[in-house]
Amino acid sequence: QVQLVESGGGLVQPGGSLRLSCAASGIIFSIYTMGWYRQAPGKQRELVATMSSGGTTNYADSVKGRFTISRDNAKNTVYLQMNNLKPEDTAVYYCNVGAPLNYWGQGTQVTVSS
Repeated sequence: QVQLVESGGGLVQPGGSLRLSCAASGIIFSIYTMGWYRQAPGKQRELVATMSSGGTTNYADSVKGRFTISRDNAKNTVYLQMNNLKPEDTAVYYCNVGAPLNYWGQGTQVTVSS
């Protein structure tokens, strides 16, 4: 049974930082592309960042230079380091296991506000 447990969300002031974690179980973690997506109120879910099994990364233009995705295959965990956070980064952030599983975590709320 696949399970993704996200953590690290919260309330932060503009310019602050957060690190999200997503611990996976029930899968051979190292072979999958892992990703972070987000959904703001009234908007569609959008890609934030992905990292392939080989370490290739892909970022949304809106987060390039501010967010960094990484993974620790020994811990079956993917991370999202978010720096210089902006109010427009406020959203529920979801961890994703890529194709063919395409499995989602439950989401963690990130709120950027003064």
